[in-house]
Amino acid sequence: MIRILNGAGLRAVCSKKLLKDARRHNSTYDVAVVGGGIVGLATARELILRHPSLSFILVEKEKELAVHQSGHNSGVIHSGIYYTPGSLKARLCVRGATLAYEYCQKKGLPYNQCGKLIVAVEQEEIPRLKALYERGQKNNVRDLSIVDAKGIREREPYCRGIMAIDSPYTGIVDWRMISLSYGQDFEEAGGRVVTDFEVNDISMATESPAGTAEGMDYPIVIKDTKGEEVRCKFVLTCGGLYSDRLSQISGCSREPRIVPFRGDYLVLKPEKHYLVKGNIYPVPDPRFPFLGVHFTPRMDGSVWLGPNAVLAFKREGYKLFDFNARDMVDALSFRGLQKLILKNITYGLGEMYRGINIAAQVKILQKYIPELSVSDVLRGPAGVRAQALDRGGNLVDDFVFDGGVGDVGSRVLHVRNAPSPAATSSLSIGEMIADEVENRFSL
Repeated sequence: MIRILNGAGLRAVCSKKLLKDARRHNSTYDVAVVGGGIVGLATARELILRHPSLSFILVEKEKELAVHQSGHNSGVIHSGIYYTPGSLKARLCVRGATLAYEYCQKKGLPYNQCGKLIVAVEQEEIPRLKALYERGQKNNVRDLSIVDAKGIREREPYCRGIMAIDSPYTGIVDWRMISLSYGQDFEEAGGRVVTDFEVNDISMATESPAGTAEGMDYPIVIKDTKGEEVRCKFVLTCGGLYSDRLSQISGCSREPRIVPFRGDYLVLKPEKHYLVKGNIYPVPDPRFPFLGVHFTPRMDGSVWLGPNAVLAFKREGYKLFDFNARDMVDALSFRGLQKLILKNITYGLGEMYRGINIAAQVKILQKYIPELSVSDVLRGPAGVRAQALDRGGNLVDDFVFDGGVGDVGSRVLHVRNAPSPAATSSLSIGEMIADEVENRFSL
């Protein structure tokens, strides 16, 4: 099932106007949202729709919205198969997928409900596959079924496996387009979006804004790296790759720490696109921290293969040799990352090798599509995942909220971790965070 844009298409929604009152004076708002990725935008949208009488501003450090994780992902609408039954991730993903499809239909945004096969290629994977199917059933994932080798070929003629889960409710979409549409909704509801505003301080005011008679009604001061500031009553931060640092500037603990992992994709040459119809995924191996390589069709007609998962040398390091000294020292000095590396040293070295050696990565992909060859692929784009780690070296697999200390802590809420699949779950995550905001603050 495919939906395409009608008429003139999607309007430009990334507001570039830098409001004088928002940039050069001490403008005041009831709520400020820090972070213009899909989670921040979805939450800002939800809050302003619930509280239209309040004033809202969203600030983003880049010149455009949704340019990092929200714009560097596989573009999959996940159905909720993988997550522990009853868990927050499972509930949010299942509801989020439904809301995402409904949102695209309502707004006329393109998507493709192309489905997904999770394919077992070895007998030893069958018990894990069946357990995964049972998990999906408990999570109320729509329309799941088990198919045999013949069923695999009927759905994916070039894929070979002995058994698979068929998930027809899985789809693909351009998540950056969705993010920008959330931003448009927010602005149309009266919210202000200010880009090129990199927050480096969140603190309590010591005096009233100059030239105003509002007293200390807006006691929180948010400053950026250029010395510009915004005053507000309450702050919500959704900082993605910088969520831990945003939390620390208001007095929170340094943990959990965000460690960046880069995923490098290969792309299938156009003349070989016929090899893949929908998403083709491996059966997850619980011994390893990440899912493994898969085949992902894209809304632009391309097909991505991968990704691997390697430590990035920079929090926004999309290229192999991107490097930032502070980011590397933060990561490598963290005891949690050291423990994760020791527990997964063989896996990690293999990921690094496959990231350099295309033939090694293609060899794994050939388990699923034997016809694939090294000459059929090119190096493709990369994304960086904001992986939260605890001190024990465990991947933090749930949401983490934090406030801070002192008077600031009573007016600030940090979303320190919004685990994958945050894009699929964005509208349901926005609902949950908005509930949390309302529980903590008197809006």
